[in-house]
Amino acid sequence: MSTRKKPEDLRSFRWFGTTDIRSFGHRSRTLQMGYAHEEFMGKPVIGIINTWSDVNPCHTHLRDRADAVKRGVWAAGGFPVEIPVMSVSEQYQKPTTMLYRNFLAMETEESIRSHPLDGVVLLGGCDKSTPAMVMGATSAGLPFIFVPAGPMLRGNWAGKVLGSGADVWKYWAEKEAGNITEGQWKDMENGIARSYGTCMVMGTAATMMSHAEVLGLTLPGASAIPAADSAHPRMAAMSGKRIVDMVWDDLTPDKILTRKSFENALIVHMAVAGSTNAIIHLIAMAGRAGVPLTPADFDEFSHKVPVIANLRPSGAFLMEDFFYAGGLPALLKQLESKLHTDAMTVSGKPLSHTIGLAQVYNDDVIRPLDRPVSSENGLAVLKGNLAPGGCVIKPSAAEPRLLKHTGPALVFETYDEMSAAVNDENLDVTPDHVMVLKNSGPVGGPGMPEWGMLPIPKKLLKQGVRDMLRVSDARMSGTSYGACVLHVAPESYVRGPFAALKTGDLITVDVEKRSISVNLTDAQIAERIAAWTPPDRDYPRGYGKMSAAHIRQADQGCDFDFLEGTAKIKEPEIH
Repeated sequence: MSTRKKPEDLRSFRWFGTTDIRSFGHRSRTLQMGYAHEEFMGKPVIGIINTWSDVNPCHTHLRDRADAVKRGVWAAGGFPVEIPVMSVSEQYQKPTTMLYRNFLAMETEESIRSHPLDGVVLLGGCDKSTPAMVMGATSAGLPFIFVPAGPMLRGNWAGKVLGSGADVWKYWAEKEAGNITEGQWKDMENGIARSYGTCMVMGTAATMMSHAEVLGLTLPGASAIPAADSAHPRMAAMSGKRIVDMVWDDLTPDKILTRKSFENALIVHMAVAGSTNAIIHLIAMAGRAGVPLTPADFDEFSHKVPVIANLRPSGAFLMEDFFYAGGLPALLKQLESKLHTDAMTVSGKPLSHTIGLAQVYNDDVIRPLDRPVSSENGLAVLKGNLAPGGCVIKPSAAEPRLLKHTGPALVFETYDEMSAAVNDENLDVTPDHVMVLKNSGPVGGPGMPEWGMLPIPKKLLKQGVRDMLRVSDARMSGTSYGACVLHVAPESYVRGPFAALKTGDLITVDVEKRSISVNLTDAQIAERIAAWTPPDRDYPRGYGKMSAAHIRQADQGCDFDFLEGTAKIKEPEIH
């Protein structure tokens, strides 16, 4: 660890510690807010970047958690300042929060860079907030610690335990098939979301919070604490205390986010059968840290690491059970032989220290390596003439019969076209068809919406069909399940080979061989694309226009081309 800083070494000293007229203004305006000189002079200024919002139930409690963080900062001798940023609410924001992930990353980075901060506490957890805030804070380069929002309590309906997302899709299919009444559906609506917090299955939110912890960016055990548990505000306060020491010790993200830490995240991702969305987010996060990461890395680790977290949508339990079983530290203990245990964490100690204190309290929820939920295939990356840049499937969430399948394509150019067709009971479709949705990628969506779990046509639901092969350049909610091939790259809208597909073309998927193809020659694909006209996607102004012009494809992490990399940005001048 480096020599501890002195007060005059603090970044905030440039604002508050000098004797020029500008510092007079900074100090007098802080006094204007009711603070005394001794409360902020010579102390680390800690920014609390808060994604609280009245339209984000995942983050309803983060206003209170910010107060807990402040309590910890004050106790450790720091000066806390809370800064609000966009909430990226998964439940309400349209067309998709993914469109705004990079917006939040930019806002986080610029909020840190432009204010007199020495260290940062990030409050987030809903799907895109974790990667966005980590991306922005990594680029800003100041010491930071992440406070995960935590999962909500498990749902209940008619004596059944419900998991958000996964059970919604499951019971919606039963309702459409006529097996559940409107009254039962309404009762389920009343019981599926019982507290604030993120989805309580191993969806995107839980996956990304777990990644933040294994990357070393949270306090040990933080990622699985239920949002409503009293341990949660205690963890927030401890994070506030810890960031002050991180500032004095200059524990910056470049000392934590290394190739080893990202390989640890890949190992955990496979062990929990994490959300497919994490491929995009982890690649983007690694890019900000200067660590090259590709979909091929995910596929490589899929062969090395079995699924040992028995969590929905791939397993039986929920995040609350995971917490009681020991949380992420217990999972790391089971994975110890595969991890880089010398990777540094925000605690100032290596991952081995966390593992040494961990215990597994339920080895059905967190299995040992020799008794996995699935031997491999938490995730698979496929390539072929339809997806030269790759695409992804979560085999553990699909019916095994569909992991090697050839069938005729049923192609939809737009989501609205598909949505109308699946309710037509005269639709010409069989269980062997491969449903295809085009124009749903980073540009064509726009923003790559979570449309990838194409609904099973009502005609097939009534026949008892609950899974079929589906392919798109969209994403899928991490709480979803099924034989869904996603993130086709390059996307159809930018005239990738996927654009050439027509109804009736034979598509072959072979997960074991990691392949996906259509029975067309390269010449036929090129000829079709030349004659194809994409749907109108006019972004006349603002952020949408910026995104369309600069967003990368899914296999590259969907970051903006001008935000990638680790170029050192000059500190702002103080005027």
